[in-house]
Amino acid sequence: MISLLKKFFSGNKRSVLVKKNILASVFLKGISILINLLLVPLTISYLNPENYGVWLTLSSIIGWFNIFDLGLGNGLRNKFAEAQAIGDIGLAKKYVSTTYTLITIIATLLVIVFSLIAYFLNWNSMLNTSIDSNELTLLVFVVFGVFCFQFVAKLINTILVADQRPALSTMINTIASLISLIIVYILLQHTKSSIFYLGTSLSLANLVVPIVATFFFFGTIYKKFRPSIKLIDFSYTKDLMSLGTKFFIMQGAAMIVFMTDNFIIAQISGPEEVTVYNVAHKYFGVIMVFFTIITIPLWSASTDAFVQNDLSWIKRAFKRIFVIWLLFCVLGTGMLIVSNDVYSLWLGKAVQVPFTLSLTMACYVLMASCVIIFATFLSGIGKIKLSIYHSVLVSIINIPLSIYFAKNLEFGSTGVIMATCVGVVISLLFQPIQFFKIINGTAKSLWNQ
Repeated sequence: MISLLKKFFSGNKRSVLVKKNILASVFLKGISILINLLLVPLTISYLNPENYGVWLTLSSIIGWFNIFDLGLGNGLRNKFAEAQAIGDIGLAKKYVSTTYTLITIIATLLVIVFSLIAYFLNWNSMLNTSIDSNELTLLVFVVFGVFCFQFVAKLINTILVADQRPALSTMINTIASLISLIIVYILLQHTKSSIFYLGTSLSLANLVVPIVATFFFFGTIYKKFRPSIKLIDFSYTKDLMSLGTKFFIMQGAAMIVFMTDNFIIAQISGPEEVTVYNVAHKYFGVIMVFFTIITIPLWSASTDAFVQNDLSWIKRAFKRIFVIWLLFCVLGTGMLIVSNDVYSLWLGKAVQVPFTLSLTMACYVLMASCVIIFATFLSGIGKIKLSIYHSVLVSIINIPLSIYFAKNLEFGSTGVIMATCVGVVISLLFQPIQFFKIINGTAKSLWNQ
């Protein structure tokens, strides 16, 4: 056993760091997944399936505003990693201070503008629900306000990942999930069903935990990178935005694809069907969660390797991660076979998930996981222009396709994930080609941008 551990943790410094983070992240994320699986039946029990669907839809709508970080988070991620790779601590500090300032300004403006607009919107109609309109409107204001300042608080996760410490980022999210579970349990035991109590409590939990983490890490291991007014330099905005804008376009397109699913389902099939869809998504999403854990350390590691022209390391890492993906395909097939039994054990008769939805969701998750392999490497080295074009194309066709499959062909929520699969297939047609062209030194023109 000891010899196996020694062999596992052998290799160069970059590889060892990746392996340690993967192992720690898998353990922490395993705990987080268990917590979230427990959270679903508790939340449904507290709200009921229809109101739970309303909460999921509202969360998705609020989530659309993730695009308003303008790609600065991902810009910081790559620029911070590049500065670390060349040993320029001063440059890294300026990137951190400038990004925190820019994101704080954006978050404040978003709160002001949204507050002026949201009051005049009919949220009951948008969410297809009869919940008390005053309670729902107040919930929207609270959740959105908290959400905006999560932009700032969660930058510490970006820095941890950029510094090839994603396990610590996972730990922050796991703690937030645990606190959310405790909150829902307390609400269930001591209060009447209230979507306002639930939404406010969960939102605050996901804000307070990263804030505490921010003060902790900037007071300890990242003290030298602590944001400072003196280090704010808006001339670096162009560096952050040049790459960040590309990620912003991709992120915005992804939001249109993924964050509209719940809204479309709520409008076509009702909030209860949103719950059914999300149960299947959470179940098979376990595959993507664990696979993402494995690939996250490769983003910044790829940046480091590419800056140092160590392409052989990237080739070796790709081969290993692809073998792991094949194993996940076997796991996904097994999960599909036992899916109905798992749903029954997990949620009882509260939610019934059609097998066709499970099958389509499994196919989507496995294909998307394969895309993650190539997207991670390409994002790490900043070669994402083709991916931007793909993202824009998919964002244009996804909504009409989702409506056509769900409403016109009467596939319901299964049709929505079918439309998403179309976009994933397009990505699988070009990203592997681009990756191998770059690694083999044959990429030219658009393939090398």
